[in-house]
Amino acid sequence: MRPLAERQRPTSLDDYVGQKHLVGEGAVLRKAIEAGKIPSFIMWGPPGVGKTTLAKIIASQLNIPFYTLSAVSSGVKDVREAINKAKRQQFFDQPSPILFIDEIHRFSKSQQDSLLGAVEEGVVTLIGATTENPSFEVISALLSRSQVYVLEPLNREELISLIDQAIVEDEYLKDKKIQIESYEAMLRLSGGDARKLYNVLEIVTTYGDDDDTLAITDDLVLEKVQQNIARYDKSGDQHYDIASAFIKSIRGGDPNGAVYWLARMIEGGEDIKFIARRIIISASEDIGLANPNALLMATTAFQAATAVGLPEARIILSQAAIYLATSPKSNSSYRAIKMAQSKVRETGNLPVPLHIRNAPTRLMKNLGYGKNYQYAHDFENNFVDLEFLPEEITNTTFFEPQDNNPTEVKIKERLKRNWKGKYGY
Repeated sequence: MRPLAERQRPTSLDDYVGQKHLVGEGAVLRKAIEAGKIPSFIMWGPPGVGKTTLAKIIASQLNIPFYTLSAVSSGVKDVREAINKAKRQQFFDQPSPILFIDEIHRFSKSQQDSLLGAVEEGVVTLIGATTENPSFEVISALLSRSQVYVLEPLNREELISLIDQAIVEDEYLKDKKIQIESYEAMLRLSGGDARKLYNVLEIVTTYGDDDDTLAITDDLVLEKVQQNIARYDKSGDQHYDIASAFIKSIRGGDPNGAVYWLARMIEGGEDIKFIARRIIISASEDIGLANPNALLMATTAFQAATAVGLPEARIILSQAAIYLATSPKSNSSYRAIKMAQSKVRETGNLPVPLHIRNAPTRLMKNLGYGKNYQYAHDFENNFVDLEFLPEEITNTTFFEPQDNNPTEVKIKERLKRNWKGKYGY
């Protein structure tokens, strides 16, 4: 049985709910559709507001070929194959076939570049869908050849209308005795996302005897949804829970756990930039000075993964995650900045010692700025015993090198030799 969201997917503009500013009577996109000539355009909006549905309605209403690609699973080869199919579908004086690309922001630069010629020559009419700001995620050359339409979350009245309509029109729900006592929990859980709303309604209405009236209350909705929604949701609580499990697996030195939770995020449609940023953070917070190359690896992985895009980016992210999980660990840098920030909040804006202030003017020099400052490179081993902290917190230790790796042991020995026990090293 098809999901409720698919069964209720509208097939015409008259049945389409929401986005009146684009497809309402007299709106810009509706006029283009009614004229039978639409530009290439990108729809930017949150999940579940009808981006895919609108693209399909346009193709159906104009009666033109419709090709769809998902940026999560498609590569340059898939784009070229779709364009070649579109070329074979071109007819004289007929609108160009539509190429719909879902989550176009996940396409790498090379993948987006492969679209330019076909869009510019009119081989295809591109319709892209994205949840991310296209100004940052879509190359400028493609943006200049496309319109950008902003889609808004569905409002309360629109969401309620979807529920009411499904109950009386859906081929399965219409035979049930359903009484809505409260919409609040369903609306709250949907967050303006029609697909989530249908999922919640479908879960709740699978309970009860068909001969009895099913009273839908907020308590019932929350109880049944919590029991049944266990999938990864990149915009919900599991988004953070699984990301946390990923980082904790790296911190705990378990490459198997790290790769598993990485796979959960990728299969759940998580943005690879979000994953790569978490890896960069872990490289400093959890590995740090125990293996400074970890940060280089993480940064390179971010650049490589975003340049290549999915599906190949998963290999790059896996390599980085395994490297970090199997690296020696140290959180001394993290602890140092945390302690320093705490001291700043505790003591306020302490004055900078005069001898390490900059003195670009004569007045500043006369006031003692920079007086007795000694240039470290003029001394043996490029070190001079000088006070760099405000007088009120002299001798305060923030950075404490750890003893569990050769790198920080050497740092500790050098600090001890230079500062002669000042900081307790």
